[in-house]
Order: sequence, then C-alpha cells, then structure tokens
Amino acid sequence: MKISVIGCGYLGAVHAASMAELGHEVVGIDVDAAKIEMLSAGRAPFYEPGLPEILTSARESGRLTFSTKMADAAGAVVHFIAVGTPQKKGEYAADLTYVNGAVDALIPFLAEGDLVVGKSTVPVGTAAALAARVETVGASLAWNPEFLREGFAVQDTISPDRLVYGVAAGEPGERARALLDEIYAKALSEDTPLVVTDYATAELVKVAANAFLATKISFINAMAEIAEVSGADVTQLADAIGHDARIGRRFLNAGVGFGGGCLPKDIRAFSARAEELGRGESVAFLKEVDAINLRRRQRVVDLVIETLCGQPFQKKVAVLGLAFKPDSDDVRDSPALDVAVQLHGRGADVLAYDPEAMANSARLHPQLNFADSVEVALQDADVVVVVTEWKEFRALDPARVAELTRGTVVVDGRNCLDAVAWREAGWTYKGMGRP
Repeated sequence: MKISVIGCGYLGAVHAASMAELGHEVVGIDVDAAKIEMLSAGRAPFYEPGLPEILTSARESGRLTFSTKMADAAGAVVHFIAVGTPQKKGEYAADLTYVNGAVDALIPFLAEGDLVVGKSTVPVGTAAALAARVETVGASLAWNPEFLREGFAVQDTISPDRLVYGVAAGEPGERARALLDEIYAKALSEDTPLVVTDYATAELVKVAANAFLATKISFINAMAEIAEVSGADVTQLADAIGHDARIGRRFLNAGVGFGGGCLPKDIRAFSARAEELGRGESVAFLKEVDAINLRRRQRVVDLVIETLCGQPFQKKVAVLGLAFKPDSDDVRDSPALDVAVQLHGRGADVLAYDPEAMANSARLHPQLNFADSVEVALQDADVVVVVTEWKEFRALDPARVAELTRGTVVVDGRNCLDAVAWREAGWTYKGMGRP
C-alpha cells in the first residue's frame, strides 16, 4: 500500500522506515530540510537502535523516500500524522499547532476515499474536530495511538504489544479498519491484540497509559522518600510488593524519576484537558505525581552536596549519564541533564559523559563540560554520580574506578549499581531510598 507519513521526528521517522520494512511504499514528509537530507541519505537524525539498518534496507529496496513537499503525499491512500504535540510555553496544555498545521497542509492533496490516521498524542476531542475537516474533501479519519519505547521503537512498531484503532461509526469506520488491517497485517497474523473503538477512547488510551506508568514510578519514589527517613530499603520493598501479580515489578524502580518527550508533558496536558472538561478533580493526583518526580532530581543534587559537606564550589563531580534513559540520545526533560545543570549552578566543577547524548546536551547547555570517555570523566573526581543506567556504567569495576578518582563517594541516582560490591571496594555508596 502507498503511505505518507507527515512529520519525520522520532515517531514519524521510525514509523516510516518500519512501514517500508514491512513492504509498503512510503514517503516521509517534513518541513525540516536538514532532517530530510539526513534521512534521504540513510542517516538517522537521532540515536535509536535498529533504525539505521532498516533505513538502509528500506531505501535500497526503493520503498522509502523522503521529501519536504506536501504535494508528494498525493497518491498515497493512507496518511499518518506523526508530528509533535509539545507542552505550551507557560502552560500545562498540549500545543496542537503542528497537528492542525499538518492536516491543513495535507487537505489539498487528499483524494476521495483517503484515510488520515493520527499517531500523535493529543487531548481527547481532537480527533473529532479533525475528522470534520478531512471529511470536507471526501476523506476519513482514524486515530491509531503509538506505544513506542525509546530504545525499542523499531521492535515496538513492527511487532507491537497491541493495536488500537479509533474509527468513526458505520461504513467509514469499516473502511478505515480494513485499510489499517492491511497495513498491520504482519502484526495481526501474529495474534497481536486489537482494540477497535471510538475516537475519544483511542485518544484516552495513550494518555491514560502514560498517566498510569508515571503514577507507578512516582509511587515507588514516594516510598523511597519514606524509606530514606525510616531506614527501610526501597529496592527490597519493590521486590516484595512486585511479587503480587496485581501490582507487578516493572516500573517499580526508585531513582531520579522519569523524563523524556512523553510522560512529563502528557500527564500535564491530561490534567489541563480534564480541567477544560470540568473534571480536573478526577486527575488532580497527577500534579502530585509530577511534583514527586521533580523532587527526586533535587534529592540527587542534595545527596551530592551533602557528601561535599555543603561546599560544592570547584569540587569535581563526574556525572555519568545525560539522556533521560539508556539506549537513547533524547535529553528532553531529562532528569540526568537537569542534575548536571543544577550541580553546575551550585558551583561544582561538573564533567559529564554519556555514550550518545552529549551533542544534544551541549546544544541545550553549552555551559557544561563534557568528557570524551567515562575514564576521562572519572579522573580526579571528588564524587561520582550515576544518573542514566547505561550498561557501560552498570558494569563499572569499583576498584578500577577508585584508581581514577580522588574521592570515593558514589551517588547512584538510578539504584542500578551493586551496592555491596561498591562498598566492599571501599566506596561510600548512596542510593535512592536505600540505607
């Protein structure tokens, strides 16, 4: 099937390449000429495992092209909208400028019977408004939320854990489902669960899922706050309650908190939309979820300052990690980068290292100093802070690290290190909610 993907950022680029890998003829469209030039050359504009390989294979097959011209979407039967919905400046609400702009620019090139498919995360009610606009030219709309995990995005697109179609009632919805079934034939043949529903439910699925995950993370971080004043061990606590099948162990890892381009802005936008609908009290707890999350960043900074006896000025701090999670170069709302910036602002001599995210970090915060390797970052450090759980950092030999550093204090902002091994090697180990 011939497909267009409007928006070639993280979501759109992965979706376009994955659809071409599945055998569809795909054109990816974006207004950013530099990004399109990179993608056309087979180079991913961001770090995502597996993406360069499918970009190369899809381009070589002739099934994948990229363009800055919306007119090149003409002739496609299905058009995916994959543009960003950032948080409005100074507000909690989602900014729908890019979504509305993409649809308005696409409408002149739609043919009767075409299907526009929303992938972007939007406030409930958005799809119904967009459907009315595309219907004026005889096209129809579906909402098909994505559930990508950065670091696993290619896998999650080609073999998703579920599919959700939000479609209109009657014949337009039946046609939309048939087209989407054809696009996702491989996943459906593998018995991937499918939920076919209305627009509003499909929109809520994504924000509700993110709200739940954020709540689970902030819950265990709230328990870490209690553990820190009571002497309990939050890791063992998480293990114990995680054995309950109703709770589960995943996302019960206390630490510096969540970040990235989805969870923080999505829970804020959800709160804002609920207030617009007159039901702000229903998700009022999300504001505390957000507050707990932000407090954990400050807690890491406070632990570092405490280990330096309240005198961080010109003390060398090795910050290991800048991306919001491993296997990504994404520093949007990154707790790790925030910790580095806060410590620098307190006068510490911060030297940061991340395997993939330093270029993005330097663009946002050129005032920071960056190391070429983890060994350089550790050299003569008074304190070591781990804030992104890259495998490279989890595998560090504490005895070898001690040969490089000046001090022997490690602050584990992700609870990803072996506390016993580090203490046996002579380190003062400080974790999050761990004695």
